[in-house]
Amino acid sequence: MPRLGFSRIFQVLGQRNYGLFTLGNSLSLIGTWMQRIASGWLAWTLTESATWVGAIAFADLFPCVLLGPFSGAAADRWDRLKIMRIGQWLGLAQALLLCLLYQTGYLGIWPLFLITLFMGTVTGFLQPFRLAITSGLVTTEWLNTAIAINSVTFNLARFLGPAAAGLFIALGGLGFTYALNAVSFVIFAVTLSVVRLHNTTRRPSTGSFLHDTAVGIRHAVSTPGVNALLLITVSSGILVRPVVELLPGWAARVFHGTSGDFAALTSAFGIGAVMGGLWLASRGSARGLAAIMLGSQIAMCLVLLLFASSWEIWMALPLAMLIGAAMVIGAISAQTLTQMIVTDDLRGRVLGIWGLTIRGSPAVGALMMGAASDVWGMRLPLIVGVVLVLGLLGYYATRFDRLKGALEDGL
Repeated sequence: MPRLGFSRIFQVLGQRNYGLFTLGNSLSLIGTWMQRIASGWLAWTLTESATWVGAIAFADLFPCVLLGPFSGAAADRWDRLKIMRIGQWLGLAQALLLCLLYQTGYLGIWPLFLITLFMGTVTGFLQPFRLAITSGLVTTEWLNTAIAINSVTFNLARFLGPAAAGLFIALGGLGFTYALNAVSFVIFAVTLSVVRLHNTTRRPSTGSFLHDTAVGIRHAVSTPGVNALLLITVSSGILVRPVVELLPGWAARVFHGTSGDFAALTSAFGIGAVMGGLWLASRGSARGLAAIMLGSQIAMCLVLLLFASSWEIWMALPLAMLIGAAMVIGAISAQTLTQMIVTDDLRGRVLGIWGLTIRGSPAVGALMMGAASDVWGMRLPLIVGVVLVLGLLGYYATRFDRLKGALEDGL
């Protein structure tokens, strides 16, 4: 039996293929967050518009809505590792283009939007491949911990990326920051070249591509428990999650800060998320995750109300840490339960729908809340969104035994 506690984390990272993947993925994610910070701040300085900041986030996240179901079907048919490798070289190309355009003075708001849209399309297509590949890197008894570590690396990058971006922007400018992101894509591509997957044999599909896509959608929305997780994720993603994408506006407009304050807020979210992810990674079982998922979502909403009422940056930073922890605990719990429920021959398609919700709903929400924030200010749209999400969570809290049974009976 695998040992419990933080030793599980080191045992999983010590497995060759998963360790190499995590190393490359971590560095690439740090580079990606550096680019997001640079692009978000550039969008704000070019336009001073929360709508445009939301539009850049929309371009980064929304393509997953259109591609998720189809790329999920592709992830159940195609070589997941090979597609991941191709994606890193495409990411390298866009990072180099951003660097070149910025250095030559041609990176206006529209080129920034279009390049972000391109990379959002690549990332959206890769999302189910990235999520589903974990089951080929570790065996089933380690899957819960591996999924949690994936989230820890993502959120550690959310902390380190903004901090590194602030340093490198100060030292070398935005163009230098974009160039370093290009280097991170090269590193991930190299580590992926030596990774090998186990248990990659899946039942061959007997239907058309569109049929497989439809089967994945039907399975995701009709499976008890999974459909509840998707509804909670979509609602939270549209109504409260965009606070992260709109942090440039919060830093500048609400707290009257600078790019350093923006980086500090983003890092605070990341620190909290890392702490939450490490705690979940140390758990030895998926049992009890339904209660953890629901409780963390409720806690996130309550702390967000305090965040929306803050008027100084020093008040917002510790609240941002708590929000980050609650946000990632809820997300990891929901994703882990989903991965445990579905079979591998449907994993890519269901996770394609999952990727659609976790990237697409914040994209729609960032655009909506960005526009609303330009009209009513940053605080009111967030407060209204939190109240609506709390209503949905209250509904599931009153039916928790049924929800828990659907999610955990087979574990």
